[in-house]
Amino acid sequence: MSIVDDVRAAVLAIPAGSVASYGDIGEHIGAGPRQVGRVMSLLGDNVPWWRVVHADGTPASCHGGRAPTLLTEEGNPILRARVDMTQARHRWSE
Repeated sequence: MSIVDDVRAAVLAIPAGSVASYGDIGEHIGAGPRQVGRVMSLLGDNVPWWRVVHADGTPASCHGGRAPTLLTEEGNPILRARVDMTQARHRWSE
């Protein structure tokens, strides 16, 4: 599998109501957060891109700034424009 496939699979594994940071995904697949970010820009809208946030819980600003709305609709706890990572962070089971 390529890094694109790995990132896609990791993002698809994040359930609605949960998020992961670029670093979380990188740690899970053995890549750096910047690599994950670059790959995210290659993925289509069929991948739930809004579930990937910055380490501090700040949603991505791409796609017309729709991430906060999509995250809220899925039930993610957002306070002061950030997802509460202690409540919403996805953990992959190995």
